[in-house]
Amino acid sequence: MTASPLAPAWLSHPEDPNALRPQMWARDVVRGDSGELEISGIPVSRIAGEFGTPVFVMSEDDFRARARDFKDSFDAAFAGLCGGVDVYYAGKSFLCTEVARWVSSEGLRLDTCSGGELAVARRAGLYGSQLGLHGNNKSVAEMTRALDMELGRIVVDSLGELELLGNLAASRGERANVMLRLTPGVHASTHEFIATAHEDQKFGLSMVADPDLDGRSPAMAAVENALKHDGVNLVGVHCHIGSQIFESAGFELAARRLLGFLAEVKEGYGVELAELDLGGGYGIAYTEADAPRPPAEIANAMAAVVGSTCAELGLAVPRISIEPGRAIVGPSTFTLYRTGTTKTVRVDTNDGGTSPRRYVSVDGGMSDNARPVLYGADYSAVLASRASEDDAVMSRVVGKHCESGDIVVRDAYLPGDVTAGDLLAVPGTGAYCWVLSSNYNYIARPPVVAVRNGTARLIVRGETEDDLLARDVS
Repeated sequence: MTASPLAPAWLSHPEDPNALRPQMWARDVVRGDSGELEISGIPVSRIAGEFGTPVFVMSEDDFRARARDFKDSFDAAFAGLCGGVDVYYAGKSFLCTEVARWVSSEGLRLDTCSGGELAVARRAGLYGSQLGLHGNNKSVAEMTRALDMELGRIVVDSLGELELLGNLAASRGERANVMLRLTPGVHASTHEFIATAHEDQKFGLSMVADPDLDGRSPAMAAVENALKHDGVNLVGVHCHIGSQIFESAGFELAARRLLGFLAEVKEGYGVELAELDLGGGYGIAYTEADAPRPPAEIANAMAAVVGSTCAELGLAVPRISIEPGRAIVGPSTFTLYRTGTTKTVRVDTNDGGTSPRRYVSVDGGMSDNARPVLYGADYSAVLASRASEDDAVMSRVVGKHCESGDIVVRDAYLPGDVTAGDLLAVPGTGAYCWVLSSNYNYIARPPVVAVRNGTARLIVRGETEDDLLARDVS
C-alpha cells in the first residue's frame, strides 16, 4: 500500500479503508457485521431509504453526552473558585427547536445571534436567564425582542450599540443586562475568517488606548458609559478568540488579559463586575490530523489560570461562562450522500511525473456544506453502504453544483471500487453545515434526522421543489 504523491502530509494511506477513526464520529456509530455503517443500531441504507439523500444524521445521545461533559467538567474545575460555570450552547453552530430543548434539559443555556434564533428559542420554551444574544449589528427589532424575553445577557459589540440599547431599555422603564465584548488582541491559531480577537476585524471593543477617547480604550469608555446609563445593568465582559482551536494557550492568555481589565475597572470605578465569559471555539476532529482536547483538560487549565490571576490581582473570581457549539454538535452528526459519476484524472506531481486522482461525485455539495469553499475546511469520508476489499486510492469527493470549487472532501483515501449508487458518509458535519446551507442551483436543503435508541425521526424537514417556488411571486 503506497501513499499517493498527491496526498497532503497529514493524510496517511489506511491499512484498512473500512476502519473508522473514533474521534471523528458519534459514539454510537459503528460498522456492522455486514460491513454497512450503523448509528444506534440503524443501518444507513434504512435512513437513506426513508429520508433520502443528502441527509444530516445526528446522534441525540452523543449530542447530549458531549453537552453534559462540558457542563460537568467545567463545573468541577471551577466549583471551588466561583461555584461552577454557566455553559451556553452556541446556537449559531446548529439550532432547531428540538436541539434547543435538548440543551435546556441537559442544564445548558443557549446563546443566540439573531432575532430568528431567538424565535427558535421562544418556540422551544426558553426565556430569561436561559438565553444570551450576540451580534455586531443588532437591529432595534432584535433588541426589542431580547428585552421582551427578559434575556439574562445581551452582549454589546460597540459604543454606538451600547447607547442604542440603553436608550431603548430606558424608554421602556427597564435596564438591559449587558456584557461588553472585548477584543483582547490574542491571535488564535486558526483560519483568518474564524479568528475573532485581533484588532483588525468587525467584532468587539478594542482594549487599546484611543486618542479620540481622551486616551481611554473603547472598552473602558464602554464601561464608563454603561455604569452611568439608567438603561444598562452592566454584568460583565466577554471575549471570543476564534474557532477550531486546539491549543489552550490562547484561551489562557485571553483570560489573563480580561481579568487584568476587570482589575482596572475595579481600581478606576470601584466596581467588581460579576461575570466573565471566555467564549468557545474548541476544536474537533475533521481529519486524522486533528487532536481535540477533552473538556476536562481545557477546564482544568483555564481554572488554574483564572484562579491564580485573580489571586495576583486581588479580585474575587467572577462567575465564568463558556460557549461551546461545534465541540458539542459537530461530531454528533454525519452527512450521508449517494454517489453518482466517477472519473480518474492524471495530475502532475513535483517530481515531473503524474499520479492518478479519482473524482467521486455525490448528490449534494456546497449547498449543504459551504465550509470547504469558504475557507478551505478539510473533511474525511468513508464508504458507508458496504465494506470493500479494494485498496484505497487517492480521491476527491465533489458536489453536483456548477462550480469547480464545489469540493466536499479535498483529499481522501476511498476504496477503488466506489461506484454510482454507493452511500458515502462525511463525519463532523453537525456544525456550520446545515446552518450555512443554501439553494444554489435551486437545490433543496436537506433534512436533519435525529437517531436515538434504534429509532430515527425527522427534526428538520427537507425542502421540496414546492418550497423553492413558494416565494417566487411572479
